[in-house]
Amino acid sequence: MKLVECVPNFSEGRDLAKIKTITDAISGVDGITILDVDPGADTNRTVVTFVGEPEAVSEAAFLGIKTAADVIDMSKHKGAHARMGATDVCPIIPIANVSDNECIELSKSVGKRVGEELGIPVYLYEKSAQKPDRVKLPAIRKGEYEGMAEKLKDKNWEPDFGPAKLNSGAGATVVGMRDFLIAYNINLNTKDQRLATDIAFELRESGRSKRIPNPNSLNLLDGEIVRNKDGSPVKVSGMFKDVKGVGWYIDTFKRAQISINFNNYKRSTIHDVFDAACKLADERGIRVTGSELVGLIPLDAILMAGKHYLKKQGRTMGVPESDIIESAVQSLGLNDVTPFVPEEKIIEFAVGEKSEKLMSLSVGGFTNELSSNSPAPGGGSVAALAGSLGAALSSMVAALTHEKKGFESQKTEMDIIGQDAQVIKDRLSFLVDEDTRAFNDVMTANRLPASNDAEKTMKANAILKANQYAIDIPFEVATLCYSIIELAHVLVKKGNPNSVSDAGVAAEVALAGVRGAAMNVFINLPGVKDETYCTTKRNDVNDLIQKAEAQHKVVFDKTLEKIEV
Repeated sequence: MKLVECVPNFSEGRDLAKIKTITDAISGVDGITILDVDPGADTNRTVVTFVGEPEAVSEAAFLGIKTAADVIDMSKHKGAHARMGATDVCPIIPIANVSDNECIELSKSVGKRVGEELGIPVYLYEKSAQKPDRVKLPAIRKGEYEGMAEKLKDKNWEPDFGPAKLNSGAGATVVGMRDFLIAYNINLNTKDQRLATDIAFELRESGRSKRIPNPNSLNLLDGEIVRNKDGSPVKVSGMFKDVKGVGWYIDTFKRAQISINFNNYKRSTIHDVFDAACKLADERGIRVTGSELVGLIPLDAILMAGKHYLKKQGRTMGVPESDIIESAVQSLGLNDVTPFVPEEKIIEFAVGEKSEKLMSLSVGGFTNELSSNSPAPGGGSVAALAGSLGAALSSMVAALTHEKKGFESQKTEMDIIGQDAQVIKDRLSFLVDEDTRAFNDVMTANRLPASNDAEKTMKANAILKANQYAIDIPFEVATLCYSIIELAHVLVKKGNPNSVSDAGVAAEVALAGVRGAAMNVFINLPGVKDETYCTTKRNDVNDLIQKAEAQHKVVFDKTLEKIEV
């Protein structure tokens, strides 16, 4: 699913009833999960973090801003944090399967609606900014609420949406798409905050003041600052773009930490910064003992780290996702101060469906469910399951070949095959449940009322859509299963000879998946009253069966030849 995060900052941190009114409005939108509510009394500000699919996030963001405007009076607001509105800023952040451009358009849609329907001046910032001087939040917020009425009179500061006049109760609001911010601490085996600060200065983009090294100290902070002619310090840029960092001492843990903010974790990765911190610590006679995440992290950031360390170890990356995550957790030392629980710390897992899926059942549980008198799950789900088993076997053979002495020349190809097999395995595992859902959708569509012309039209469209989806799912299963037979062909020829029978079995169950899925395409075709569509789909499936059977024969014969039967 497409996943978007929204982190609105509301100018209320003391009145818990008002905060709850706002969060209730947000959580009341179907499909929204609130991950965190962080009120601050001193700042008089609450940061809410929620996620969902784009449409749900758009609605929830609007309702949060609207409710904040109803319950917060900015003319009476006081707090330590800079602010300009009841909803001060509303960042929108892409998390999974959604592009920057989609989130930019989403932010514009929210901003336009807030401006037009609520009469609140709205500015677009970060990647949504329409003017270069509106990219950074401090520039827009300068003057804060108290100076905003005068600022709005300046033609250069007309809002992007809404009236060029301050809303006295709600103030003004900033909306925009920005990259995900990861808050991350690197732990050191020292209590010396200055050493942590010294390393932070090396890592962060803004760098440090240039100094003449003190021969009696490993800490660059002890050196004399080099200055320009005007007396200002000469600056030296740090190692990583879009990274902020400071050093501090944490009394609870009795150790110093390097506190890092990643403003663009794809440009400067967690693992690269961690590795650099380890090297810099070693140069100063100290050690990195591990690290911790503050808040949540996107799945792909963890997977990038896991793959990085697997590659450094010379291991294949064609392993289950859980193994890649464990590689990242162990290599980064994410269990150093508190346990790292993927289901709580990885965003996509934290908002995943809580209902039990077929693929989460035990083997016995699945077969018991399959053997009941319910028509679903049925043959379509079993075909997808067969294919997923074939993909898993293919990945296993690729991994065993990758690690076998004497097969070094095959490492790259086996790594690619293993990764491809894992992708196919995961997709087919998803399709096990999706085939059952597609069948249930057909049943639901057929039960729709048809007492008048409008209902008849609606029912006909629903039935058509449901039947086409019930065809698309097994057709995808058949296509993926054919791909497994192709992978098995390569593995039988080039793979670890001790596992040749495993590659052969992968092709066997994959062929069953092709044929089984094909049957499910054929049985659903009569539900579509479009002969051209049905003929094309029937021909495509028949061609796929013929190719699969021909390829399977090659794999079967080659397997027996290798076994010397």
